[in-house]
Amino acid sequence: MQNNKRKSRFARYSGQDKLLLILGYILLALFVVAIIIPMLYIVVASLMDPITLQNKGISFDLSKWTVTAYQRVLQNKQIWVGFKNAVIYSVVFTFVSVLVTLLAAYPMSREDFKGRKFINVIFVITMFFGGGLIPTYLLISGLGLLDSMWAIILPGAFSVWNMIIARTYYQGVPKELREAADVDGANEMVYFFQILLPVCTPVIAVLAMWQFVGMWNSYFDAMIYLNSASKQPLQLVLRAILIQNQPESGMISDMQSTAQRAQLAELLKYATIIISSLPLLVMYPFFQKYFDAGIMAGSVKG
Repeated sequence: MQNNKRKSRFARYSGQDKLLLILGYILLALFVVAIIIPMLYIVVASLMDPITLQNKGISFDLSKWTVTAYQRVLQNKQIWVGFKNAVIYSVVFTFVSVLVTLLAAYPMSREDFKGRKFINVIFVITMFFGGGLIPTYLLISGLGLLDSMWAIILPGAFSVWNMIIARTYYQGVPKELREAADVDGANEMVYFFQILLPVCTPVIAVLAMWQFVGMWNSYFDAMIYLNSASKQPLQLVLRAILIQNQPESGMISDMQSTAQRAQLAELLKYATIIISSLPLLVMYPFFQKYFDAGIMAGSVKG
């Protein structure tokens, strides 16, 4: 029945609509292939024997596969320290950022908030103009935040774009909900935390996912503001392996020849990419159901 309905629906389209639909599916398929092929290459390459990988490339012969790279990566202390730091920074940053964003968006969504338009203009200006790296560094240094977790978390905790999305979602909540809360005697704090926020779960999930992924993939702020190796996130360790081609010495110290070290270092790159991507791959299915409602919130009202 469903196939017949789909066929009849497609048959009702005009020739131009059918052509656009087919082109859309083709472009979507190419886009999916462009994503899957590199991911498949990285996964297989991380399991390959380093000599075979360097001489012949990837192979689907299981006898040529090995988990040596994963063993060496997981046995390295700095990888685990960086992984722990990355999780802590991402979780704390997400909580602080989402909380600040939701609190700032609420008064901006109220039509009776005086000065709302002026404050909105100030917010929008900060989206296009910033102080720059040196003033920001001097500010962080003056506040005594250098080489601390807060030097990474606080500067980017508030996002004007995320505030606009949350504000738009608030404006889509029926006003009758606020009127009912007033009748029951709820003040602003009770209404916001106990009534409004549970209704806004989709946009909260989307903002949390965006901020977590952004912090998880970020390394520049950590490279600028952190000096202690014990406080560096996983991204700096990954950067040393991928870009600077400098894996931790403990990963390749038992290799005798320079060629063997180079081969293993190349293999470690792929294994480190897989390990650093796992948290995001695990998180996404739990947030996927909220994406449509949360992302489309910004397209309902301006």
